[in-house]
Amino acid sequence: MEHRRLGRSGLHVPALSFGAGTFGGSGPLFGAWGDTGADQARRMVDIALDAGMSMFDTADVYSDGASEEVLGAALKGRRDQALISTKAGLPVGEGANEAGASRVHLTRAVETALRRLGTDYIDLFQLHAFDARTPVEETLAVLDDLVRAGKIRYAGASNYAGWQLMKSLDAADRDRRPRFVAHQVYYSLVGRDYEWELMPLGLDQGVGALVWSPLGWGRLTGRIRRGQPVPEGSRLHQTAQFGPPVEDEALYRVVDVLDEISAETGKSVPQIAINWLLRRPTVASVIVGARDEAQLRQNLGAIGWELDAEQVARLDKASARTAPYPYYPYERQEGFARLNPPAV
Repeated sequence: MEHRRLGRSGLHVPALSFGAGTFGGSGPLFGAWGDTGADQARRMVDIALDAGMSMFDTADVYSDGASEEVLGAALKGRRDQALISTKAGLPVGEGANEAGASRVHLTRAVETALRRLGTDYIDLFQLHAFDARTPVEETLAVLDDLVRAGKIRYAGASNYAGWQLMKSLDAADRDRRPRFVAHQVYYSLVGRDYEWELMPLGLDQGVGALVWSPLGWGRLTGRIRRGQPVPEGSRLHQTAQFGPPVEDEALYRVVDVLDEISAETGKSVPQIAINWLLRRPTVASVIVGARDEAQLRQNLGAIGWELDAEQVARLDKASARTAPYPYYPYERQEGFARLNPPAV
C-alpha cells in the first residue's frame, strides 16, 4: 500500500482508507449502507491491515455512535497498528450544546469518542461541518488544548466552503494554533465541484484531501447503466435523497467511458473510478467502505496499477462540467489562465 503525506503535516496515510460507516449500521441512511457487527468488523479490519489499509474513518453521528463502538472493539489489542479518524460537530441530540464547534460540545464529543473507541487518543479529529455560531478562535483554542492534552494528534475539517476553511487557517496562523492538515470532501467522477476552489486552496495552503463517497453515492458501482432501471438491490432506492444529486445524462456519459476502459484493462468500474481519484492533486487518501469481505477486496484492487494518459483524458472529458462563476467565462481567456494556472 502506498502511503502519502497528509497536507504539510508529518503524518503519512495510506492511499486507501477504510470507511467504517457500515459498522453497527442502523436507521434509514446508515442501515442501508450496512450493519456490520463486531465479529465481521474484526475480520474486515484483519484484511485491511494485512493490505496496509491502516486508517479507519468514522464519526459520532454514524448510527448514533455505534460505528465508533464497533470499530473500537475490532481494533482491540492492535490499536498501535492503526490510525483512527473520527468526526464531530453535527447534531447528536436536541440540546442547544449538542452540535457545533464550541468548547463545550467538542470537549464532550472527544471524551465520548475516546470511550466508544476504547482508546486514549485520536490520530485525526475532524470538524464534520462549519459552525457559523461559534468564533473560529474558540474552536481552534479547544483543538489546541486537546492536542496539548494528547487526546488528539492532528485536526482537520470536513465539508467546509473555501472561505470557511481559509478563515480557519488564517486564524490558526495568527494565533499560533494547530492548522487543519486535512479536509474530508466529496469528490468523484460525477461530482468534481471540489476542483474549482477547494483543490487550489488545498494546494496553496498544504491541506490534504480525504475523499468520501468516491463512487458518487453508489452510482459508480458498475450496476447502473444507460436505459436500465436502478437495480433492486441498490441502496440508491433508500439513500439518494441524502446524497449529492447527479443528472442522469451526466452519469451515463461517465459510465459509458468507464465500461469501455473496464473492457480494455480488465478492471472493474469501481476500481477505475477510484484509481482516477488517486491521481488527482491534493488527494492524500480515498475512503472506501464495504458491506462484506468480497466488496473490501474488490476495492483494494483499485491500487497497484495505473490508468494510462489517454484513458485519464477520456474520463476527464466525459466528467467535465462548465465551471461556475467566477471561474467561467474568464478561465478560458489567455490572460486569466496565465495568472491562474489550473490545479488539474
